[in-house]
Amino acid sequence: MSAFTLTGAEGIMKTFVAFVVFTSFCSFVLAAEESCFNDVVRACKTTNKMSQFPIACSAKYGGIEADQEYLQKYVNHHFIRSFEYLLMSTHYANYEKNRLGFEKLFRDLSDDTWDDAIELIQYITKRGGEMNFNLISEDIRSEELNGNNFELYELQSIAKAMDIEKKLATEAFQIHEDVCRKNDKFYDPEISHHMEEEFMPKHRDTIRKLAGYTTDLSNLLKGPDSSLALFFFDEYLLKQ
Repeated sequence: MSAFTLTGAEGIMKTFVAFVVFTSFCSFVLAAEESCFNDVVRACKTTNKMSQFPIACSAKYGGIEADQEYLQKYVNHHFIRSFEYLLMSTHYANYEKNRLGFEKLFRDLSDDTWDDAIELIQYITKRGGEMNFNLISEDIRSEELNGNNFELYELQSIAKAMDIEKKLATEAFQIHEDVCRKNDKFYDPEISHHMEEEFMPKHRDTIRKLAGYTTDLSNLLKGPDSSLALFFFDEYLLKQ
């Protein structure tokens, strides 16, 4: 009888210890993961106004806090490239050049790049981040300081556009690499998925298209009448 009682007491003690440990663990998890809930509860328990307390209810999670600087730079680079394409477009829209096909090509590239920047701003804000329009990488800042020439011949302008697209594509790869680091601060598979879905296929298709234009136009210019070849190629671009 005494043995039975001792065994029952041990069982009750073990149950109690397990309950205490489980309760402590749950409290730790709630404190670590539900800061928004905890802040609201803390504010509601006081007689002061809730506005006096910093409530950590934000859409941020994962690595967006550390990774948003990469995305902000990428947005700004898109805006810069969009204006560069626009300058290239206006060069062919004047009465001297009058290359409406080339003008359309670069204006479309400008619009697409601008739209991609706006889309990425929307994505950053969905993830709880904010936009900083002052962040620019040093290589692009150096380009801007040294000046760029956008009044180029037809073949040169297409080649320059392809180089711009490759730089944007390479930067997308770099962002993907940064956010895939096995590090609690940077790791964010949702951002990498967004880059894969929204940016990489577009860059791939645009680079392939511009590479084809470069090859076709360079072959046409080897013919007996380069002026006529440029005319027909411009007409072809106008219909795209």
